[in-house]
Order: sequence, then structure tokens, then C-alpha cells
Amino acid sequence: MPAAGRTYWLTEPCRIRREDDSVRIERPDGSPVRIPITDIRDLIAFDHVDINTSALSLLSRHGITLHILDYYGNHAGHFTPAESMASATVVRRQVETSTDPEHRLAIARSLTLAAAENLRWALDTELLDPALASLRAAVPECKDTAELMGQEGNFRRTAWAVLDTQLPAWLRMNGRTRRPPTNAGNAFISYLNALVYSRVLTALRSTPLHPAIGFLHADTDRRRNTLALDLAEPFKPLFAERLLKRTASQKHLKPSDFETDVGRAALSKNGRKKIASLVKEELATTVYHRTLKRQVSYEELIHLEALKVVRLCLEDTPYKPFRPWW
Repeated sequence: MPAAGRTYWLTEPCRIRREDDSVRIERPDGSPVRIPITDIRDLIAFDHVDINTSALSLLSRHGITLHILDYYGNHAGHFTPAESMASATVVRRQVETSTDPEHRLAIARSLTLAAAENLRWALDTELLDPALASLRAAVPECKDTAELMGQEGNFRRTAWAVLDTQLPAWLRMNGRTRRPPTNAGNAFISYLNALVYSRVLTALRSTPLHPAIGFLHADTDRRRNTLALDLAEPFKPLFAERLLKRTASQKHLKPSDFETDVGRAALSKNGRKKIASLVKEELATTVYHRTLKRQVSYEELIHLEALKVVRLCLEDTPYKPFRPWW
């Protein structure tokens, strides 16, 4: 990947200050951590962050994004540098593709199917085959993205019900709930989905694309960067549902890793640390890429997905969403 440095996960409350050409992170225990600015790709804050304008200016000058997750794991917002790598030529083509109903719908259909097929792969159960077959039959008949999102939602509800049968009772989702998640299973999914979104957004910032011009989510979510939402769809099953199933089977998570109340749940301090460690390890996992003929990490797969959209805009290369091949 062209972006230098690595992601730093801030799982506890902290202060961020500038110290020459380094970032000083002051932790609750009073032990500061100094990180050279060239070693940072982006920052993800799981908890309260106190940052001043001097530190923000340093981040901006070096093209570093700060992602903020709220208490319930939603992507609350981000600080992005003033200068962008977006190219007028690429953005014009991106707009043309997004506003061409036929072209846009074709991309949206492929994203919908890829997300569903990846979820079937992640859960690895034949119980989802009838629902997937129904979705495959319905997608070509969808006339707009709203219909596609509805069909995808139906499939996901079926998949989450199947996933519940593979989880202990305290970790079952019992239906998807957000803002806030109502139980531990939903809190896990919310945090992981937000982390995938942040990784996609960081990847897009290193390309000439505009992250707010999407295809599938363009008319359904105007509050966030819709292209980032689009490209996150095929990857969410790889990290969210798959890791929930794995951590449950390995008994890696405990009820104490969550803070629950009536009708709401969130990761505890220890839970946030576990999730950050888990995702960092997963992002560093490598697979052999058959086209590039070398090992690539899951993190790089996300960057390569963004480059597919660049080629779509510049070369009219058909966009084929990510699907696991291993």
C-alpha cells in the first residue's frame, strides 16, 4: 500500500499533544507514548480523546485521519486533512458512473450479491443456501437501490438468525439493533462494522476517489461517505459475523467484556482492548493473491478494493467486488 505508517488504536481515554515532529499520547496511568508522525497511518479512538489544534495541524500536514467511535461502537465522525488526493478527472468519472442509472444499478447489484455470498462463506452453513438462492433470483428484478437494500436486509435477517444458533445465549443478537445496540452480540457487530468502515475510509483517502460518491448507498444514507459504506459491505462479514462466530466458539469473549443495561449494550474497557487486538491481528493476516502473485494482508485487500473503483473510473474496467477465494 502506498500509505506509510500503521494504525494506532486508542482504547482508553487519552490526551494527544504535539511534541516537535512526534505525537505524544498521554494515558490515564500517566505514562506518555511518543510516536514519530511518519510512523502513523491513522488513529482510531474507542474512548474520550482530548486533542489540541497543534496536534491536529500536525496530523493534517501529514495526511493522517483520526476516526472517532462513540460509546456504542458507531463511527461518530473523523478528522481528515484539509488536502485531499482526490483528482478532478477521477471524480468527474465517478460522478458520471454514479448518476448513470444502468451503470450504477449494475454495481449496486454486484455489491449486494457479494455481501450476501461473503456472509454465507463466513458462517459456513448450508442453512443459508435457500435464502441465498432467493436473493440471487430477486436481485436482477430490483429496479433501484432501495429495493436492493430491502432484499439484502431480508437475507441478513435470515443469516443473523442462523448465526444465533451458533452462539451462546448471552451473545445472541435476537435481531439486529443499532443506535444503541441492545445486547452484547449487537454491540460486537456494531463495533466491528464501524472498524471496517474506518479502514475503508482510510484506504479511500489514499486514492483519487471522493469517498462521498457511492453506488449502493447513494440514496439511502446522506450522512456518511457512501462509497466507504459501499466498499465496506463485502468486507463486513469477513470481520464482523465471522469473528463473532470464532470468538464464541473459542470462548474468547466473556460477559464482563460488555457493559449492559436495559435495552443497551457496549464493550467494556477490557472488551475494547480485546477487540482492538483481535482486529489488528486479523488485518495483518495474509493470503496469496493469485493476480499479484504474492502474499497480501487483509488490510491491503481493502486498499486493492478501492483501486478497483479507480480503474472503473479511469479505464472502464468492470468492478467485481471482493470475494474470499481461500
